[in-house]
Amino acid sequence: MTLTKRAIPFVLTLLLLTITTKTLSAQNLQIHYDHNRQCITSTIEMFRPDSFGSTYFFVDMDFQPKMTGTLWKIIRELCFWNNTPWECLSIQLHYTGGLHLDKGSFNNAFMTGLTYSWKSDDRLRTWSVSAVYKCIPGTVGLDGNPSVHNFQLSGNWKIEFLKKWCTFNGFVTFWKEARPWFNSDYVFLSEPQFWVNLNNIPGWDNVHLSIGTEVELSVNYFSKGFACCPTAAVKWTF
Repeated sequence: MTLTKRAIPFVLTLLLLTITTKTLSAQNLQIHYDHNRQCITSTIEMFRPDSFGSTYFFVDMDFQPKMTGTLWKIIRELCFWNNTPWECLSIQLHYTGGLHLDKGSFNNAFMTGLTYSWKSDDRLRTWSVSAVYKCIPGTVGLDGNPSVHNFQLSGNWKIEFLKKWCTFNGFVTFWKEARPWFNSDYVFLSEPQFWVNLNNIPGWDNVHLSIGTEVELSVNYFSKGFACCPTAAVKWTF
């Protein structure tokens, strides 16, 4: 079965959820061009809080110009106890997977742990940190033995400033995962983004378009050692 046939049902399901859910706090579609890799990446992203926590997912699809890979992630934060309006301690349930045309499937990863979140009263500044146990079935370490049990540390942030003209957001993640082809057991990834929000232009209230950039900073992720891959990007927020 080809990559596209295997990925399309999952992607279409998340697209349908994105389109039909009316009470979302945030959802967007991003298009990135990575000059270093000569690659276009589309990103569908959704975040929705509720009375018991929040749900977040994204789907990345890479094109060169044909579709070459897809990566998806879904995170459920559960909180059954009282928190202050500006901070929250929650239980995280997390799944990540994907497909790559040349290298086969990304490793499925199942995670659980704790997340601490904070937001300012005006909601212009938010951040969270997470520490989770990460199970990656079927992985083999550098010594040839199974390397299923791992960990992941991550942080996310979002800052809006200049009267919401600009947004600075992103994440940073460090985790243990056996990658014998890189002779490494550890991976680092960070993707800070900067956006200029054009709906602040007078008369453009309904034009939810942003232009900006993302800089992927990684160690032993897509390539061995350190890599820096900036993009030129546009985003439409629904």
